[in-house]
Amino acid sequence: MEENARIRLPKEKENELLGVVTKLLGANHLMVKCIDGKERLCRIPGRLRKKVWVRDGDLVIVKVWEFQDEKGDIVWRYLPNQANQLKRRGLLKDLEYSK
Repeated sequence: MEENARIRLPKEKENELLGVVTKLLGANHLMVKCIDGKERLCRIPGRLRKKVWVRDGDLVIVKVWEFQDEKGDIVWRYLPNQANQLKRRGLLKDLEYSK
């Protein structure tokens, strides 16, 4: 992969955060440790359900629900080489990502 390839980043205006999947709960639900220090119950929306396979330890973007701060939706999963590139840029300092 190119070093200067574009990688999707979380949009703060749309209430999106980086997070690491800590536990798979089944039924398209998982626990995600977000960059703000909170652990949230997240779900994989129907449009991503069969297209994106999320595993334990993956780096994801979480869109936090506006009416419930402790829940959210997964909107993006980073590939390992994309996550390593974000780590090299210094964007994962507050997260415990090790893949």
